[in-house]
Amino acid sequence: MDRLLNTVRPYAWGSATAIPELLGTEPTGEPQAELWMGAHPGAPSRVDRGQGAVALSEVIAADPEGELGPDAVRHFGPRLPFLLKVLAAASPLSLQVHPDRAQAEAGFAAEEARGVPIDAPHRNYKDVNHKPELICALTPFDGLCGFRDAGEVAELLAALEVDSLKPYVDILHARPESRALREVLTAVLTADREAMADTVHQAAVAAERLGAQDGPYAPAYRAYASIARHYPGDPGVIAAMLLNYVRLQPGEALYLGAGVPHAYLDGLGVEIMANSDNVLRCGLTPKHIDVPELLRVVRFESDGPGVLRPEAESSGEEVYTTPIDEFRLSRYVLPEGGGPRPLPSRTPQVLLCVSGEAVLRGEGGDAGEAAELRLRQGESAFVPAGEAVALSGPGTVFRATVVA
Repeated sequence: MDRLLNTVRPYAWGSATAIPELLGTEPTGEPQAELWMGAHPGAPSRVDRGQGAVALSEVIAADPEGELGPDAVRHFGPRLPFLLKVLAAASPLSLQVHPDRAQAEAGFAAEEARGVPIDAPHRNYKDVNHKPELICALTPFDGLCGFRDAGEVAELLAALEVDSLKPYVDILHARPESRALREVLTAVLTADREAMADTVHQAAVAAERLGAQDGPYAPAYRAYASIARHYPGDPGVIAAMLLNYVRLQPGEALYLGAGVPHAYLDGLGVEIMANSDNVLRCGLTPKHIDVPELLRVVRFESDGPGVLRPEAESSGEEVYTTPIDEFRLSRYVLPEGGGPRPLPSRTPQVLLCVSGEAVLRGEGGDAGEAAELRLRQGESAFVPAGEAVALSGPGTVFRATVVA
């Protein structure tokens, strides 16, 4: 088992204090948005096995079956198929959607055939993989996830009393739901930018007013008004009003599958995703927005945000159940004085301590002594497949692995 040396990504939307507080370090004054744990080529974790720090991606590439196990290699190839993060949002991330695997393969092939450079800012598909994600709140965490019921969207927009939004309300009342949501999102994203900026301003003022009142949509109006303060005039503010607003409490999670529009707004959470960089954006960003391709990928289906809570197993592991194999996220809440919890060892795993302290104890080596690794809050470890490890606390530990 290896202690991970991880990279913090300083994206502009990040909190200046949340990750330093988790790690017990001094804030730098700059945003610290994401702490990456894994072998993603963009910022792989490093491990030191006695010869200096080496990228985990290089360690895995040198012996895929030894590090990942034969089952994982057979299912996912010679790479760790997930990336674990701590995400700290102080302002909204871009409103976005991810393709399914078939869409990613087709999109990647089409851009390759057109000769679009892989690092071009207008490129949509950086790889051939899908990018399902799961976010689990460590603090109260605000986000947008999936389309609201079309009738609810119509009611919410109508209450703003903005004349330029009335045609959208009419469409939402008159068309079948999927068609209505498609038409409204298309109209918002293709409208004249100057006219839409005025609409966004009027809607934001009304949302501030309605958010200060009682009513079922008041928390959502407050969220939309906050988004507008960060992105004044952005059409994505109106697009956001088509989506469910959700506030996660610590321990609650959201699973975001292909085609589901979403955005993270504020809070600290543990995020896990399949290794992919394929993102199609709807707004709240200065980055490229490809409206036709976005509309091809989005699933225009209304649904609740589907808040997940962990399911406890007899072993003490609490599992966040998702429908994909590239990752499996769970947690252990380890009490003071509790006995060690043996961890399954067939697949590779990343362990992250988010509170208290955790002790990993492995089998004895050549000298017959058991190896031990102590993780403080914010620290993490990589455990190769086949390595038997027991976990004790007191502390809370997230476990990331694969289904193979």
